[in-house]
Amino acid sequence: MAEEELELEDAAAGGKKKNKLVLFGGIGLVVILLAAGGAWFFMGSDEPAANTDSPDAPKTETAEPAVAAQADYVGMPRPFLFNLPGVDRARLVEIKVQLMVRGEEDSILTKKHIPLIEDALLTTFSSADVQKLSTQAGKDELRQLALLNVQNTLQPVTGKKVVEKVLFTGFVMQ
Repeated sequence: MAEEELELEDAAAGGKKKNKLVLFGGIGLVVILLAAGGAWFFMGSDEPAANTDSPDAPKTETAEPAVAAQADYVGMPRPFLFNLPGVDRARLVEIKVQLMVRGEEDSILTKKHIPLIEDALLTTFSSADVQKLSTQAGKDELRQLALLNVQNTLQPVTGKKVVEKVLFTGFVMQ
């Protein structure tokens, strides 16, 4: 009887050892798979795979070249100061603007045409609405409209889109 109990204890201890071995083996396998998946994810290419067989696949020749030039910022010499009529009273608005361009050549072109840019921006700003300028969405809309007007004004003169972004570095409305 005592021998049978010893055999049962040995069998139970052996079963526990096998369970621990299977458990640690499974955990090790999961860790290895996670490490391999992480390495594949982080070392993979950022570019999507090109499918040249499909007729509607984008052509690489017509895509715009990657922007290689460093960003330069051209500040307007003075802030834009103008009045806007409001519902209850007129508001005084002051906007400080900087233009983001790419490369030294575009920076020189922008500085050369500052009076033309100032005219386009002042025309855009003076046509704004006080209620829209009170919200962030309205300011973003005005910034986009200013960018389009500056680009459309400079396009016939320079032959290209010189300004990439219009940035408001100061905005005060009283």
